[in-house]
Amino acid sequence: MTTRILPAVGDPDAARAVTTLIGQLPDAEPAPPVTDSTQLVDTLARLAAASLDELPEVVLVHERIGPVPALELVREVALRFPAVGVVLITADASPVLFSAAMDSGARGLVTLPLGYEELASRVQAAAQWSVGVRRHLGGSAEQVTGPGGTVVTVSGAKGGVGTTVTAVHLALAARASGRTVALVDMDLQSGDIASYLDVQFRRSVADLASIADISPRVLQDAVYVHETGLSLLLAPAEGERGEEVTDRAARQIVSALRGRHEVVVVDCGSQLNSANAAAIEMADTALLVVTPDVVAVRAAKRTVRMWERLQVRKAEETVTVVNRHHRSTEIQPPLVQKITGTRTAGTAVPAHFKELQAVVDAGRLHELDAKSTVKQALWALAGELGLVGAPTAEPGKQLARVGDRGSLGLRRRTGGR
Repeated sequence: MTTRILPAVGDPDAARAVTTLIGQLPDAEPAPPVTDSTQLVDTLARLAAASLDELPEVVLVHERIGPVPALELVREVALRFPAVGVVLITADASPVLFSAAMDSGARGLVTLPLGYEELASRVQAAAQWSVGVRRHLGGSAEQVTGPGGTVVTVSGAKGGVGTTVTAVHLALAARASGRTVALVDMDLQSGDIASYLDVQFRRSVADLASIADISPRVLQDAVYVHETGLSLLLAPAEGERGEEVTDRAARQIVSALRGRHEVVVVDCGSQLNSANAAAIEMADTALLVVTPDVVAVRAAKRTVRMWERLQVRKAEETVTVVNRHHRSTEIQPPLVQKITGTRTAGTAVPAHFKELQAVVDAGRLHELDAKSTVKQALWALAGELGLVGAPTAEPGKQLARVGDRGSLGLRRRTGGR
């Protein structure tokens, strides 16, 4: 049996050494190495989408892969692709690290410097385990590829550009189409989702920060189910508790939500910290909301450059949304795209705050009139991003249940997505 092996090694010299040694293993088929955590997850997702037969049996993760720490990457791969055997390459052979690697989902550990016998033994064991799992699952695509809900982060170029309004209505649009949706407030010190949706709830994202393994029961206790059907994970009422949410906790929380919801929308606010940086790095789509004025566009450019420096997100992988757009404004979406180096969404949100004022003041943003041009634009944006699922057999009943009769016509205008 041929064993397909995908190495994830950031350092070019180490990658060459690993690839050379893999090539000497019997019946091994090494794939070109991937150089960072994002590329590894994207590669596995692409292969799984094409065909289950394309997934490698074994993934080798080097301890210095980055930007996501190796153990966190092992955990994410094990969660999303449970039939792929993951082997960690590390210089630390201590029992503590071995236990942590096993807890994260690794199927083996190989110590540096690499030895042929040890590598062959670990790869063979991981490959046999992978084949056994796939045989047990019967080749089901849904089962083998594991959790894979869509994660969208919404960040603001600066405060007051409409980040939370955008996040809430993207989530509402996805929910109205029949999808299961989680809305997370990762603006940890000044999150306002609870205020916009008139929610008072004692639990928050901070209550999950210290939990090593988030079970469905634990997650259920921390999530508030809103009258619209949205699952809300709120920011802590005490802003200082936001410091409890580390990047590791954020990755685990987002992964847990992704595994139980078809769409996860994360409001990241306008300030970058380790927690929302982790969410942005994990996201399938990262939105950056900007208004068409010089100050906001400059802030957007600074944010994009900072994300690149910190290896959070590349500019070309970021989607800029222009809010409060007007045709007479000097700054138009193509100019924003040129200045920031990002891709600008085809849907711009018009400047009509009067439509929003009453529902914002009342804390009933979900009751915004279906005829509102702001709402229509935001729901069209949800369709553009692929968050709106196919209509159910009885869309009228679904829409009536969530209190939104205007979205059916919107889906027709956006191509039935």
